[in-house]
Amino acid sequence: MQNKFASSEASKLTRISQCISILFHPLNKKILGWISYDFANSSFTTVIVTVVYSVYFKNVVVGREGLGDSLWAIAISVSMLIVALSAPMFGAIADFSQTKKKFLLAFCYTSVIFTALLFFVREGAIFGGMLLIIIANIGFEGGNVFYNAFLPEITEKKNIGKISGLGWGIGYLGGLSALALSLLFVGKNTILVFPLIAVFFGIFAIPMFILVPEKKNPIRKTKQNYLKIGYQRLSQTLKNIKKFRELAKFLISFFVYNDGIKTVIVFAAIYGATRFNMTGEQLIFYFILANITSFIGAIIFGYVVDKIGAKKTISITLIMWIAVVIWAFFCPNMWQFYGVGLLAGLAIGSCQSASRSMVSLLTPEDKHAEFFGFYAMSGKASAILGPLVYGFLVLLLKSQRWAILSIAFFFVLGLALLQTMNENAGIKTANLKLSKLS
Repeated sequence: MQNKFASSEASKLTRISQCISILFHPLNKKILGWISYDFANSSFTTVIVTVVYSVYFKNVVVGREGLGDSLWAIAISVSMLIVALSAPMFGAIADFSQTKKKFLLAFCYTSVIFTALLFFVREGAIFGGMLLIIIANIGFEGGNVFYNAFLPEITEKKNIGKISGLGWGIGYLGGLSALALSLLFVGKNTILVFPLIAVFFGIFAIPMFILVPEKKNPIRKTKQNYLKIGYQRLSQTLKNIKKFRELAKFLISFFVYNDGIKTVIVFAAIYGATRFNMTGEQLIFYFILANITSFIGAIIFGYVVDKIGAKKTISITLIMWIAVVIWAFFCPNMWQFYGVGLLAGLAIGSCQSASRSMVSLLTPEDKHAEFFGFYAMSGKASAILGPLVYGFLVLLLKSQRWAILSIAFFFVLGLALLQTMNENAGIKTANLKLSKLS
């Protein structure tokens, strides 16, 4: 009996050991360096775009109900438009010249510098407040094009879901840490939050540039201008895009459902502050809880992607998003809104991680930055439409509650469009050499 018990306990320990081994087996210094950037840049999107500066801009810098929402939407939309138009070209140049890391460095520290300069934005400085956040967000979003393009280079395709999920999960821990630090200043010296986040972002991004090498191939010598080369590569890709039909279908679907995600990110704090009169401290606690479930969702669904595929995983998360919007509409009080935040956190971590995995799986080996440039173009272009529609509806209806229903439309349509793509066919196409496709 004792031997049987010992054997049972040993079996449990073996299973636990195997689970831990599965979780950490793919990790190496390249992956850890890559993940560190997710940890670093999440501080910007969580604290600056979502929680603190968005509310500070609306309530302090602008100070007029409705107008602040619309101007914030315009600022974010302008930055997204610039990234959407430039990302494919820069991605093509980075692939050809093998300079993804240099592009990432430039965009990253542009965001860091202009985030720090938000310290000088005061009441009434509307134009300055918009200009600085536009440039800071261009740096953040533009950098993500090249950061994401490293994912297929640091791990095997069979582990892409896990590594992408782990990156998103650790990123939410970064956002959580930044929010906790921000609590020291919000409500008393809010403007000190902005240089604090700039330092946080700048320091924790460093391992990416030290530990992650850029994959090098023999550089083709040319006397042509890189902009001309980028244009030529883009033209060739557009001509061949019919051969990447499943990727094109996914990007269309992503364009639509990402409208909803970006609108939630941009207006979640404003919605809570306006509808439930949540204070700065309450909003930070709200997003701390949401980041915890985002971490859980990204990690768990990273493994789900590798088990059942990215398409099914994204479909599940979009159903969760639809439930989030409906619950937020009917939500009667702040305490239930906390529950909405927990479910939204679970949905956002898993959906964004699975989407990044999908692009990695559908991308040819020699076009990582270029195709992630198209991914960025789709994502950023969608981030223009969603916030603008929401901001316009708030101005028209004088109601955050009714405006939020517009978000559900994007998730439902995105889910329907996603069902038209064939994930396995897309992966097979990506694995073929482009010369065979021509």
